[in-house]
Amino acid sequence: MGKLPTKLTTCQRRIVEYIQACVRDLGRPPTRQEIADHFKYKSLTTVEDHLRLIVRKGFLKIEPSQSRGLQVMLPRQPTRSTLLDIPLFGSIPAGPPDEREGEIIRYLTIDPETVKVRLSSDAFALQVKGDSMIEKHILDGDHVIIEPRREPRHQDVVAALIDGQTTLKTLLIKNGKAYLKAENPKYKDLIPKEDLRVNGVAVTVLRNLRK
Repeated sequence: MGKLPTKLTTCQRRIVEYIQACVRDLGRPPTRQEIADHFKYKSLTTVEDHLRLIVRKGFLKIEPSQSRGLQVMLPRQPTRSTLLDIPLFGSIPAGPPDEREGEIIRYLTIDPETVKVRLSSDAFALQVKGDSMIEKHILDGDHVIIEPRREPRHQDVVAALIDGQTTLKTLLIKNGKAYLKAENPKYKDLIPKEDLRVNGVAVTVLRNLRK
């Protein structure tokens, strides 16, 4: 863990380090109550006051309506890259579309320089389920990093909402009409009946070596 800048007070620095430790060791940030218990604060108001000041100083991002929605944002250091905690929003079908609701499962710690891609603070991760993208070398169980700020283009792999259901497919645009293509010949193209909305462009794939 890198040394935090002195811009934070001692209490604020310890809270940020505790959040980092929870993400590293448990795969998720703590709740406000867990922060209060760890530092023996009697009131959650004290925790909220510290978090608010840490956010104001630019070292923390809080996801609204998420009990564990705390994301550490460290400024770039001159001699090393800044690690990003990317929220993992469950799974996305690489097969038939499915209905999904966004909920942060845990965080993935990413080094943008290692994955060779520039990520915004809104980037998020999804775990792939299914085999419809195998010809793009995206396999069942992989994690894809999605960049919602990137403008989707023809032949981009995208996380999309088609007629109210989510899926991971290749975006094709023909004669001004957009549709989705699976990268596995056993799946048909997906032509929207009513609506097709791209939620983000897949920019990198993370894979664990496994049997």
